[in-house]
Amino acid sequence: MTIFLISIVVTAISLLIISKLPTGVEVDSPFIALIAGAIIGAINGFWGLFPNWLRAIPAILSLGLIPLIGSIIVFGLTALLVEGFRLRWGIGSAILGAIALAIVNSILFFILRQTGLVAV
Repeated sequence: MTIFLISIVVTAISLLIISKLPTGVEVDSPFIALIAGAIIGAINGFWGLFPNWLRAIPAILSLGLIPLIGSIIVFGLTALLVEGFRLRWGIGSAILGAIALAIVNSILFFILRQTGLVAV
């Protein structure tokens, strides 16, 4: 449960950072970012219930395209569900936002692992 809460906060911080970049992603407030982070985390957590081999086979066969499309769908679905979280350029913002979210989340979790705040 603690890791899920940390994931929500990190995702919210990532969304706030992404909203300052020219990606077309708009977040009205930090509270909206927390709600959006919780929805993204919950949907990704549901995807994590599937066995690793079931997730890995399509990812390998499509050279990562299927997980990217899944992330784009999750990003767009979150924009539909959360008022105050918008994609200014539609699918283009969803693509840029999903890629930026993956990069920024990876960097933030790397920093947290290096400082010892998150276990490896």
